[in-house]
Amino acid sequence: MSYPGPPPTSPPPPGWRPPVVAEPTPPRTLPPQDHTALTTAERQAQLVTWAVGAGAGVVALLLSCVLVGRLLG
Repeated sequence: MSYPGPPPTSPPPPGWRPPVVAEPTPPRTLPPQDHTALTTAERQAQLVTWAVGAGAGVVALLLSCVLVGRLLG
């Protein structure tokens, strides 16, 4: 079995050109970042994440103790 090749194509009409897209304006400059404020916000967010995780862990531990206590008792 041999590959016959791709199907024949027809050439575009004479004078055809792809559509021209308008050149976009260059992007604006971004405002400067306050690295100290960003670091402070990240630390606060990390503290909240740890607190929520610790709370969920305590609830899971208490539920596990209650369930095991009911199974054994």
